[in-house]
Amino acid sequence: MIQGMIGKKLGMTQVFTESGQVIPVSVVQAGPCRVVQLRTPEKNGYSAIQLSYQEVKEGKLSKPGAGHFRKAGTPPSRYLREFPGDLQDVQVGQVITADIFRKGEKVDVAGVSKGKGFAGVMKRHHFSGGPATHGSMFHRTPGSIGSSSYPSRVWKNQRMAGQMGNERVTVKNLEVVEVKVDQNLLLIRGAVPGSAGTLLIIKKVVNKK
Repeated sequence: MIQGMIGKKLGMTQVFTESGQVIPVSVVQAGPCRVVQLRTPEKNGYSAIQLSYQEVKEGKLSKPGAGHFRKAGTPPSRYLREFPGDLQDVQVGQVITADIFRKGEKVDVAGVSKGKGFAGVMKRHHFSGGPATHGSMFHRTPGSIGSSSYPSRVWKNQRMAGQMGNERVTVKNLEVVEVKVDQNLLLIRGAVPGSAGTLLIIKKVVNKK
């Protein structure tokens, strides 16, 4: 069976166990997704299942994109992603829902983190900074970024101030607390990347021994 699907973050809430324990969970709308193409080793050099998510009007897509869905005989959609899985279990046009996940299962969730704007080295890289009193001129500054005589340039991979966040992040080994198949919702323990509305890639954790 397919090992993952596309979803969207709706927000966070909390659930209570039978013993009264409070568990913070992220609410993720998982699918429904549709199988658009099967990638085979003979034709493509690898094995994968291509899924689409969030149907749109054909005019919203480019001509090549619209033609791709027309050839597959599936509704045009905004997003396309590929996932590993057994090609024998699926066929083009099949709808994939949240029922591929089980309560207690572990998943990896990838998405684009919240953008925090321009940040200094103390906030962005957790530098300790310098003395804040007694006339110190070294408080929240980054310090030396490369000596003048050698190497006479900025050190490679030097951590500096810049844009914080707004980058692809994967949070691993999160537990699926509850699966609501009728609403295509997953309640995943803990936080997942991004703000409400962020596109997410949810993949099952495969234990490689």
